[in-house]
Amino acid sequence: MIGRLKGVIAAVGEGQALIDVGGVGYLVHAGSRTLARMVVGEAAEIFVETQMSESAIRLFGFVTGEERAWFARLQDAPGVGAKLALAILDTLTLPQLMDAIALGDTTAISRSHGVGKKLAERIVTEFKGKPPPMGLFAANLSVAGGGPTPVSAPSGARADAVSALVNLGYNQADAARAVAQAARDIGEDAKEAALIRAALKALAPVN
Repeated sequence: MIGRLKGVIAAVGEGQALIDVGGVGYLVHAGSRTLARMVVGEAAEIFVETQMSESAIRLFGFVTGEERAWFARLQDAPGVGAKLALAILDTLTLPQLMDAIALGDTTAISRSHGVGKKLAERIVTEFKGKPPPMGLFAANLSVAGGGPTPVSAPSGARADAVSALVNLGYNQADAARAVAQAARDIGEDAKEAALIRAALKALAPVN
């Protein structure tokens, strides 16, 4: 199974790109945000999810291993195939997607092309309260175009804040919901300590 490609961008089209790796061209399907970062002739290092069927082998490309992991995880929900999973990740950033799941915000998820209210509810039901998937290459993230990039700070801060609350004894669902709401209240760039304080306040019993 192909998990990563490193080469030169030979062509970029609608919904796909051609990556030249040692003289072999690999056709990779990707969302518009990933494709927008690709420039013909420049180096590329992308993470790949390989899907095989009786009639074809399809490659789906992502900027980070975390995105690749979510692409695979989303397809665990009934009714979500590769096309819809890609549409969701093209509409919502990973922090936005995790917040929507934690808060049960089906409206945010249903903004994705082809995703209706019922399917959005199914996605929330399937993943709410579960820990996010970990990218296989989380320790060595890169962007299409060759330069390294870390996971965005808000995403890491939120994950760390949820983990801290779970370690304090809160269940995963309550911790994720409280941190997601805290992030919306105090800002996308909030640090871990601020998220924990705001989440603890929200979780405190009302007298």
